[in-house]
Formats: sequence, C-alpha cells, structure tokens
Amino acid sequence: MSTEIELVGLMREVAASLRARPEGDDTLEIVTGLASEKLPGVDFASISFVAPNGSLVTLAPTDEVISQADIVQYEFDEGPCVDAVRSGVTVHTGHVGTDQRWPAYGPRAATLGLAGQMAVHIYATRSSSAALNLYSASEGAFDETTHIAELFASHAAVALGFSRSVETLKDALGTRNAIGLAIGMTMERYDLDEEHAFSFLVRVSQSSNVKLRVVAEQIIAQAGPGELPSD
Repeated sequence: MSTEIELVGLMREVAASLRARPEGDDTLEIVTGLASEKLPGVDFASISFVAPNGSLVTLAPTDEVISQADIVQYEFDEGPCVDAVRSGVTVHTGHVGTDQRWPAYGPRAATLGLAGQMAVHIYATRSSSAALNLYSASEGAFDETTHIAELFASHAAVALGFSRSVETLKDALGTRNAIGLAIGMTMERYDLDEEHAFSFLVRVSQSSNVKLRVVAEQIIAQAGPGELPSD
C-alpha cells in the first residue's frame, strides 16, 4: 500500500463490504473477517476483550492458531494484544519471535508459525477494553502499515456499531445468572479457575455457533445429581 490513492481505494472497498453485510450477532466476525481479507499482510485476526470478571477473552478468531496465540499471551500476561488492551495504543512488531518485549510469548508465537503481529486498541470504557489483533506469517509484514490498520479499525468500529455490540455482550455476561452458574459448574467439573472456565464457555459458544446464554443453559440442564447448588 504505497500511495494515498491506494489507501482510499482500500477504505472504499471495506466500506462497501460493510454496507453489504447487515449488523447482527455476527458483527465481530465481520470485523475480523474483513481484517484478514482486506488488510495488507494480515493472515489472521481476532479481538481481545476484557470480560466483566477482569479476564481477557478472545472473540471471533479467524483461525484456531490465533485462539492458541491469544491464550498464550493471556497466560504469560505479555504480548501485543495484552499491551494494547491495557495501554490504549497500537502495538506492533515485525519479528515477534525475537522481540525482547515479550521473552516468554515471542518464542511460543514463532512455534505457531507467526512472525508479524499488531494489536490496535478499538474500544474502552471505565470497566472494559478491547483490541483488534492482526497476525502475519511473514516477518516485517506490519512495518509500514500501522496507519492502515488503525484507519480500518476506526472505520469498522463506527460502521458496525462495535461499541454497542461489546456493551451488549458485557451486560449479558455480567448479569445473567445462568452464565454465572454455568461458570461455577464448569470450574467444579473440570477443576478450572474462574478465568479458564469462562474462556471454556466462550470457546464452546464460538465453535458451536451457539449463543453463550444457550450454552450455559445447556450445561445447567445436563447437570448431574449434586451439581446444582441448593436454595
């Protein structure tokens, strides 16, 4: 993307794609799908979201390898997506495997076949935050395209009502008793802490294309004797 004319053309193409796709439950998938399809150098994309319980959760990953990379960053508490969510600024690297900012995560990312990585902060309130994560299998892929990714993220967030979608998700996750109960049952059943139990439910929801509330209700319905708390 060497000229301003090319950049304008890209944004027009993105805008046309956004207008052609209605808003709905797949809003976040539209954002990450367009990022991986339209942005130069991007092979995969996801969104990191600070859940109501304070844990980081991956939403709308375009490939399973990205789900793995995001989880590793959360576990090590380091990496571009962690830094972007916390700092509110864009974080990028052309060689994540050797970047000294993330000594634990970088080598693990390299084993997953990842080289370039960028995280663009796209949403924040007093209680939550989110970043668009962009990944490339090529080294140096994002050295000269930071402004393009930031423009895309801003454009997509506005066009798709991203903040409304995330707020709706946050409210649902934070207030529905069924989800809280299912998290507790999952913790007990699989010997997980709250963060990993919540992430497990989100992954099941994404992989099965079923709303998180429905996943929670299914878990409760399938509860064995003694699993449900007494009144």
